[in-house]
Amino acid sequence: MVSSDISTASPRKLEGKVAIITGGASGIGESTARLFVHHGAKVLIADVQDKLGPPEIVSFVHCNVTSDSDLENAVDTAVSRYGQLDIMYNNAGIGGNLDTTILNSDNADFKKVLEINLFGSFLGAKHAARVMIPARKGCILFTGSVAASISGDLSYAYKASKHAILGLNNNLTVELGKYGIRVNTISPYGIHVRRWKLERGYPRTRGCCSGCLIRGQ
Repeated sequence: MVSSDISTASPRKLEGKVAIITGGASGIGESTARLFVHHGAKVLIADVQDKLGPPEIVSFVHCNVTSDSDLENAVDTAVSRYGQLDIMYNNAGIGGNLDTTILNSDNADFKKVLEINLFGSFLGAKHAARVMIPARKGCILFTGSVAASISGDLSYAYKASKHAILGLNNNLTVELGKYGIRVNTISPYGIHVRRWKLERGYPRTRGCCSGCLIRGQ
């Protein structure tokens, strides 16, 4: 008699799907890549952190998300290698200087955060749409943040970039919906990832995310 117990079953929800994950070599992107692979997807990680690319699990292509040609190449590589693109996850992002006020904000830092977080997401969506529209299907995802919707002691550049992604998401939803393409933004709360340690103001921001304020020395 065949058991009807399916409590331990793990359906491969992404069997046959092809996904690109920007910033997929570490943090949220890496965890997502592993989950996608677990569910049967073929994954292409597009990241500047070449040494962190896990070739035993997924394919990897060097990609600076602020470069139009790099993202064009990432999409073309996925289609050439796997024959299609079903999911474009625009996840690459930075926090910038987390220990800042409106008066001591650095213009170059502000522009860099928007360049990576917002413009990089725009370019990823543009090149994904280029191949998804003819196929009349697909899914474009963004990593947002609850910082876009709540007040808090965070980087102005980071909050602005994540709020702008919501606007980008809304426009794309209207334009691409008629082609059967879904567009969604995932907005997590503060998540402790390795890259945060590279940002200025990390100790103080970590304290805020933990519900208490600490002073970094």
